Amino acid sequence: MQDRLEKTIRQYSPMVYRLACARAGNRQDADEIYQEVFLRYIRKQPAFQNETHEKAWFLKVTANCANSLWRSARKWHTEPLPEDLLLETPEEIDLSHALGKLPPAYREVIHLFYYEELSTREIGQILHRRTSTVRTQLTRARAILKKYLKEEYDEF
Repeated sequence: MQDRLEKTIRQYSPMVYRLACARAGNRQDADEIYQEVFLRYIRKQPAFQNETHEKAWFLKVTANCANSLWRSARKWHTEPLPEDLLLETPEEIDLSHALGKLPPAYREVIHLFYYEELSTREIGQILHRRTSTVRTQLTRARAILKKYLKEEYDEF
């Protein structure tokens, strides 16, 4: 039993933490979200139909924990993520900086779509949004990112 819990936590840790960072925008809140997700997993030990169901559960719980944090009074203090966090190239640093400027809802859909490779329908289910809303947010987020990245490259 303990081995199964540890294996699952190791498997989903990077995904949960990346989404928590994308949603929270700072390390302290991302750490809090991450811990809450795995505490819920350990306490409930849910049974999953398959790996897709398991992955969806972790993404949905991460999104819900992030939403709860946003509603809490504690959320009003923030600190930006360091630009060198898990990044290797200048392009990744520029992209991370641009992503950090996006509103949280846009960062979240960008992360789920591009990093977790979920469809807009799956993202809508996880975030409790209509598929059309997710598509609109992706379109707007891409336009904003394009503008931010163009501004950064125009400076050179």
